[in-house]
Amino acid sequence: MFKTRRRRGFTLVELLVVIAIIGVLVGLLLPAVQAAREAARRMSCSNNFKQIGLAIHNYHAAYQKLPKQGSGTGNGGVGLNAWSDSDDFNNYRLSMLVGVLPFVEQQASWEQISNPSAERTDGNTAAAIGTPASPWPPMGPTPQNAQYIPWVTEFPTFRCPSDQGTGRPALARSNYAACLGDTSYNVMYGTWDQTRTDPSFRAADSRSTHRGFFKPFALRASAFRDVLDGVSNTIAMGEIATYVQDKDKRTVLPGGNLTGGNLDTTNVNIRQNPNICEEHASGPDPNKPMKWQTDSRQDRGRGYRWACAKPIHSACMTILPPNKGFCSRSNGDDLDAIATVSSRHPGGAHVLMGDGAVRFITDSIDAGNSNSPQVWSGGTGAQAPGNKSPYGLWGALGTRANQEVIGEDF
Repeated sequence: MFKTRRRRGFTLVELLVVIAIIGVLVGLLLPAVQAAREAARRMSCSNNFKQIGLAIHNYHAAYQKLPKQGSGTGNGGVGLNAWSDSDDFNNYRLSMLVGVLPFVEQQASWEQISNPSAERTDGNTAAAIGTPASPWPPMGPTPQNAQYIPWVTEFPTFRCPSDQGTGRPALARSNYAACLGDTSYNVMYGTWDQTRTDPSFRAADSRSTHRGFFKPFALRASAFRDVLDGVSNTIAMGEIATYVQDKDKRTVLPGGNLTGGNLDTTNVNIRQNPNICEEHASGPDPNKPMKWQTDSRQDRGRGYRWACAKPIHSACMTILPPNKGFCSRSNGDDLDAIATVSSRHPGGAHVLMGDGAVRFITDSIDAGNSNSPQVWSGGTGAQAPGNKSPYGLWGALGTRANQEVIGEDF
């Protein structure tokens, strides 16, 4: 008599237990995998910054000066009063990233920019400019022009892999911005402001507020010799997150009644209280403190134009601590914006020091009192020109020649 062997399978309870164990293991492993991926992206971001730092040093070795933040071509001062857009010149609006292109292995793009170009993004050979019959001028048009191919070319070296921003309304993004110091009031008018109708106060303002590694729109470019506090103690550039249409307060101007409320059209209130947007009734969402209640000028997000020297696109200041909100007047890419560093990395952002070292600055760095008025040409007391930064260690790291002693690690 033959005995049949019974095949024993999993019971439903056993199957559910196995599934539950697998779920727990996946739940434990997934954060570790995500953390490992972010660590790799953060390392890649740091390496990009190191490449840019090396490019700045090679540029300085070649020309004995730093690349300008706010350089290019003009038309004898015509159009400077309104920072007007132009196809015939770039109105001195080019960021320092343009100047370092040959030093980050982008010689071909530099040649396209520095020579007349007969190509357009749309390929239209019958257009008024950007054709063989009428090429773009050397150094290109103003950086908002989407038909000029270099201005819509995105370079991997200028992008942090942790930043998910892509596509329009941006032209071509960058996550690395020139540090202008611990002031913003009239800093972007520059010392070439002599062509304006009111040069006396704006040029004086810019001279007193050009306290950072880069002096924007200055007649004379900065050099390492100007960094009297030491290049290892001075921030040259900072990381910035780009806007992805999510009301992130770090990357876009808040909406609401800003010009009719606490902010005015002269930026005096911003100068007197850099934290004003964070405190405004139309500012952060009470339920989502990292987002504005509403956003304004979504077409002018942070980091949207790598080639443009305006603060929202390629500059940063050490006024507000890392990852605080972007603040400006109502037009969104104003010359006097409060623009700090920010990133998609948890807890802080990278900065590039003047000696080429890359440091990760946490959000909790000593940044003094964010409500303290800025130093400016007409200031008195603590606001008087030449005074030490009112923004703690963070502000001191942003100034190049204020004799602050960096006596602690950061």
